[in-house]
Amino acid sequence: MKKPTTHDIQKKIRTMDVDEMKPHCMPILLTAAVWIWLGFTGSSLAMDPEGCLTCHQYPGLATVKEDKTLSILHIDESRYTASSHGKFACRKCHTTIEKIPHTGQLQVDCTTECHLTDKEKRLVAKHPLSRFHRKEQSAITTLQDPSSCRICHELYPHSENNMVRGLLNLHTGFMVCEVCHLNKAKFPGAYFDWNGAEIAEFSGEPYGTFYNPNLKKARKSKHFISRISVFLPVGGQKKSLVNTQDSVEAKDFVRSVTSLMPAEKEKRLEFFHRNINRKEISVACDECHSASSILDFQKLGFDEKTTNNLVNLNIKGLVTKYKTFYFPKLFEN
Repeated sequence: MKKPTTHDIQKKIRTMDVDEMKPHCMPILLTAAVWIWLGFTGSSLAMDPEGCLTCHQYPGLATVKEDKTLSILHIDESRYTASSHGKFACRKCHTTIEKIPHTGQLQVDCTTECHLTDKEKRLVAKHPLSRFHRKEQSAITTLQDPSSCRICHELYPHSENNMVRGLLNLHTGFMVCEVCHLNKAKFPGAYFDWNGAEIAEFSGEPYGTFYNPNLKKARKSKHFISRISVFLPVGGQKKSLVNTQDSVEAKDFVRSVTSLMPAEKEKRLEFFHRNINRKEISVACDECHSASSILDFQKLGFDEKTTNNLVNLNIKGLVTKYKTFYFPKLFEN
């Protein structure tokens, strides 16, 4: 059977009607849709035919496992392609992954298809899988954040939503909590600008809105980053809307929470969340990543290329339009 070309797949999607785009038909569309969204060409197509880098290309993509350790999911394409396994597509090794999202499906057995001899199996046994991809991954491990939110919430706090938990967590390195969660109806006239510099530690290459690699020698690899924050003009002054005033009460809450009655616990939680949408976001993906973004990218100092990337973010379509993708089998014999 002749394998379909990229042109064939694109033509198929362009001619599909609305009913054909319903979720039960998604298995045949994933690869094609991802290709079109990303505009993959050349080596990227060969290296990533399933479009895994649609999500995994972003530094800071991370989740917190049940044992509270950090699972970094970022893959730097250039570093991966330069590695010893760089010629293989992701699903050559990650054979159990069949759909998106695929939280927890990281099982890999190197001795089923590739390393088959006894010598190779012994070699694999000496190199645990936890070592793989380390040179290709980046995430913030420590952030000196003065926000009261951090008294209770982890650096990567999003864990409940299986579909977008890693994607929401990557925002940690680029904006403060209030950008997404502030109840903006309470603060008419609020606007967005950069906050002060914060010291951060990274696993892998440092990244973010601002960092100084020259601090590596002077401050033991500590880097400064600056994140987008929310401000309110008050009396001609710039007032930060980041909650730093509840830190003492929050620390007391953490110490006493196990002894509180449910009603008292809920009352105190309502106090801490009085200015935000608790477990909700005040803005959706399209409100930031669009031509009419609530963020003024030009005033924030983003160049034209970065602005276009943010406005036309490819992953946005996956998050906002679909719940589950199943990897197609178009290219199997």
